[in-house]
Amino acid sequence: MGIYKYAFYKSPNIGIFVKCNDHFIVLPLGFAPTKTTILSKYLEVTDNIYVSIADTRLLGPMMVMNNNGILVSYITSDEEINILKEKSQLNVERLKSKYTAIGNLIATNDHGAIVSPLCNDVKTQIQDILGVSVISMSISGFIQTGALIVATNKGAAAYPNASDDEIKTISDILNVNVEPVTINGGIPFLASGIIANSKSVVVGNMTSGPELIMLSRAFNV
Repeated sequence: MGIYKYAFYKSPNIGIFVKCNDHFIVLPLGFAPTKTTILSKYLEVTDNIYVSIADTRLLGPMMVMNNNGILVSYITSDEEINILKEKSQLNVERLKSKYTAIGNLIATNDHGAIVSPLCNDVKTQIQDILGVSVISMSISGFIQTGALIVATNKGAAAYPNASDDEIKTISDILNVNVEPVTINGGIPFLASGIIANSKSVVVGNMTSGPELIMLSRAFNV
């Protein structure tokens, strides 16, 4: 258990490439086995799934996941969905939305989901697959809700300029403590630089010492 700094493809934007829950990590095809071993140790998981989404390695923006289910972009292929279903043993569905970067629109843990107003027409599907209650809201006027909140079952980090009322709403829905924070030396779009589960957190290697302290508080690690 802890918080660790890392980089993929010489980039601190690690959340763009990798997703995880409390049981497994989803990694791009061709991801280095040595890095997989390190990530598995950091996040305390034993299972890894190698897959592309729409023939890309941009897994973070293209999928949403908790311990109950997985939603993927509508441009995900049947083969990719079958790999996720077989390896994860979870419900996997394409989100019935015209938007492709659904990871930037939906934040979730096992207690709730907070989604962009752009997802109002698919809230029922999100609720059914992820097995949680769903509300839609923007954060400080931004509608990229999934990019601005990263949550586990132990805590959550939110956009640094979120209002007190927004922080309270996020905390109430996700049923965890929420802290406003940045990543990678001041980046407010948190999902780009964080991979987290209930055990540990991995952040981009440009994350500063003060940010690490706030992230440790946010995720209770």
